[in-house]
Amino acid sequence: MESAGAALARLCDPAAEVSAHYLICERGRVWQLVDEDARAWHAGAGRWGDVGDVNSRSIGIELANRGDHPYPRPQMAALEMLMRGIMARRAIPPARVIAHSDLAPGRKTDPGPCFDWRGLARAGLSVWSDAGAEGAADWLLFEAAAARFGYPVGDVDREALLAAFRLRFRPQATGPLDRADCARMADLAARFPVDRLEPNA
Repeated sequence: MESAGAALARLCDPAAEVSAHYLICERGRVWQLVDEDARAWHAGAGRWGDVGDVNSRSIGIELANRGDHPYPRPQMAALEMLMRGIMARRAIPPARVIAHSDLAPGRKTDPGPCFDWRGLARAGLSVWSDAGAEGAADWLLFEAAAARFGYPVGDVDREALLAAFRLRFRPQATGPLDRADCARMADLAARFPVDRLEPNA
């Protein structure tokens, strides 16, 4: 959306069939639009680990940003404060903080390449990897690690998966899969494997 006001109007319009628990504007104002105990319609079709209905098991936070410019400090400060409260109330570990682009590669691209995931991880609110470029550039190893970390590997093509991973963990990277992609994905999968549902859950 072009502005926080436009985003707020859309998120509050029943005809749009989209909603989020929270919206944060560029200046740091926070609107709560849906109670945290209620289901919001922010994720849509997608998956993380074994969870296919992400809307039913998540708190959705939208940030007013077109996706092609940095997120202002007041907005990020408000986000961090909001996240600390939510994560404490809900016992959400940093590894379970994901992007819309993570759960729906190829369909969603937000929060985009300008979002400061590294800073969020430094604040203890997400995860990050600075693993070096050891090993080989191997698609099978990359996909196996991506699935362990939580990405919906079987639901998307390889290029969409790589693009989603890079949006979050290597936003300046271009070109084909390389050793740094594989090393970082392997590191994330080893340290933060996604929780799997019990067979009868």
